[in-house]
Parts: sequence; structure tokens; C-alpha cells
Amino acid sequence: MMDLFTPRFREEKLHRHFRLISAAPDYAKVQPIIQAWAAGLLDRRGESEKFINEFQTTFNSSMWELYLNRALVELGCSVDFSKSAPDFFVRAPGNYEFNIEAVVSDMPRAAIQAKPLDESDFKTRGALKLAGKIKDKLDLYRGSKEKKHPYSSMSHVRGRPFVIAIAPFDSEFSLTQNNELINMVLFGLAPPVLEGPDLGKQAKIASLLKPSGAPVEMGIFTNYSFKEISAVFFSTVGTFGKAVVESKIDKLVRSTRYRLIDKDKVEPDSRLWQTGIHRFQLAPLNYLLTDRRESEDQIGGADMLIQHSLFHRETHLDGLQVYLNPYAEVPFDQGFPWPAEIALNYYDVKSGEHIQAHPDGALVSRQVYDRTPEFVQLLLGGYGFLR
Repeated sequence: MMDLFTPRFREEKLHRHFRLISAAPDYAKVQPIIQAWAAGLLDRRGESEKFINEFQTTFNSSMWELYLNRALVELGCSVDFSKSAPDFFVRAPGNYEFNIEAVVSDMPRAAIQAKPLDESDFKTRGALKLAGKIKDKLDLYRGSKEKKHPYSSMSHVRGRPFVIAIAPFDSEFSLTQNNELINMVLFGLAPPVLEGPDLGKQAKIASLLKPSGAPVEMGIFTNYSFKEISAVFFSTVGTFGKAVVESKIDKLVRSTRYRLIDKDKVEPDSRLWQTGIHRFQLAPLNYLLTDRRESEDQIGGADMLIQHSLFHRETHLDGLQVYLNPYAEVPFDQGFPWPAEIALNYYDVKSGEHIQAHPDGALVSRQVYDRTPEFVQLLLGGYGFLR
């Protein structure tokens, strides 16, 4: 297999994350993990040189494809790399075939030194970025004046599900957004209310305005406007950080996991399922904050963990979310054998509701930090463990 990590360009042209992985001794154990994710991907005729060049200079889009390539193996699938487009022609168990086009909403190189966005600007611009990238890929499928041979004209694409796999890298907040912005784009849902009598409720959003004032449709999976797209795969954790935590190098990991249980399955006097917010130190550099709310039959909420990487547990598929389009011309197979950690999202056409089939323990977000006193204090203080 061709080597991803031998630098091909002057240092100033290399992406900062590539420079970090390829040069810092601490990251030596991460390199073979990422290289293994590339199995098969670098065998595509005429594409491997271009892929490695982009991995070293722009990084994020290539990293996302590497993550997806390994994720498909974990899903029990194989990829036919003799097809040059879309990005992945996939053969799943039972000879089920579908296509994936991968894309990221990235930060322009010129914007790296720009003034950081505040959180409210980020949510609007982040949702607009996701919507724009999905629309760009739909245009490749449908065809345009610039695209003489649209994906829809290809024999291996026609009659098979077309999936867009998208990840956000467009600002410093991108990896903390969980699924709020993709819910806005696909289902037209505003972020949930976090306090008060309307706790958890979500308003509907029909459109957002570009800086030019032009409206952009939200809720594209609530009607037939994007019917060519069968599903969207989404993750904020299919990143460089995934390889870092798989390597178990010396880092701090902050993660959030969705929690849900039926009340009749809670053991008497269980401390981990008591309602409200509670904090636990499980071991040195292993902290857990539980947030629990009670409904009629269930207790739900989240676990926020701050851990040394040796305590952190995460599979490659943890954090992958699948959104199925109920208006798709070619629906994705409802009986697909999804592994337990995959979070599935549906839209109920009759009720207009978002149906979340998220497993207990589903990974919502995760960030990796250097194990320094400054970051230890920042994380533990931010979650109320330091008094």
C-alpha cells in the first residue's frame, strides 16, 4: 500500500494536522491506524496520488473518506474501487448494493485566521454550509451544464440507493454540535429548548437566510425536494480524533453519550440512574457527570465523561448517525443489519415528528486534549468537579 505519511510538499504547504501526525513523536502510534483505514482506497487507478496529495495539504475531506472506508468494513461491506464515481460503490451483506458520495463542510484556508464565530452565528452558518454541500452533491447526481455525465446516468448508480456522507469541519465549534444542525437541515427542527416548561421542545424552521438574503430550504427530508437522496450518513467524531483514541496514546478525552432505559429495568437504589445532575470520580483522571430526566416509562439523559485515554472506550462506528429519507425514490433498505452502536433517524410523514432510534450509550460527541494541568483544570472546572 502507498504510504500516506511521507511528506511530498514543503512544510508550509502541509496541513497543520498532517504536520502534527507525521512529525510529532507522540503521534507515531496513530499513523499505522490511519494507514490501515486506507486499505483498498489507495488501489483506485489514477486516484491514489491525488488522494495522498490532498490528505497532506487539505486533510479533512481525505480523513473523512478514510474513516468511511474503514466504517464500511465494520458494517460487513466491500467496496468496488473499479468504479471511479461516486466515492464508494458498496456491496453489503446479501448482495445489497448502494452508492455513497462523501463530502465535508470545510473551513476555507483563508478563514483560519479570521475572527471566530459566536455560537449563534455558527449555528446558522453551519447549517447553511451543510445544506449547501448536500445540494452540491445532489447536483452531481442530477447533472448540470458543467457535469456532462451525472451520477444518475451511470449503470451502477441507477436503481440503487444514493447516500451522501457528510461531516462538519467548518469552524472551531464544528465537532461540538452533536446532531442539532443536521436535524435542522434534514428535518427542519430548531435546537431543543434547554430549560423551563417547554424543556426538550423543538420549533420548526422552514428556511434560513444566506448573508445575501436569499432563503435556503430547511427540512429537505420532509418533502420530495431531495427525493434522489436515499439517506445521509453523518458524524462529528469520524475524524483524526477517532484514530487518536483508537491508538490509546496519552491524551485526555471528553465525551458525551446518550442514555435511555425503561424504568422497570433500573436496579433499586441505582446511583447512575438517579434523576438530576450527579458527579462521580471513578478513578484518577476518570470522571463522570450524569444528567437524568424522568418520563412516564423511561429515564433518559446523557453521560458526560472526562477520562484519560486508557479509560475511554469507543468503537469505530460509535457516533455514526444514519438519516433515512421517507420521500426517497429508491429507499434505503429498512432491514439493513445495522450494528448496535449506530444511531438511526426517521421522519414520520403522518405526525411530522423526528423518530430517534438511538441506542442507550450512543456516542454524541468527543474531543481529545493534551494531558496538561491547564486542560485538566479547564475540563474538570467546566463540569463542576473542582470546588
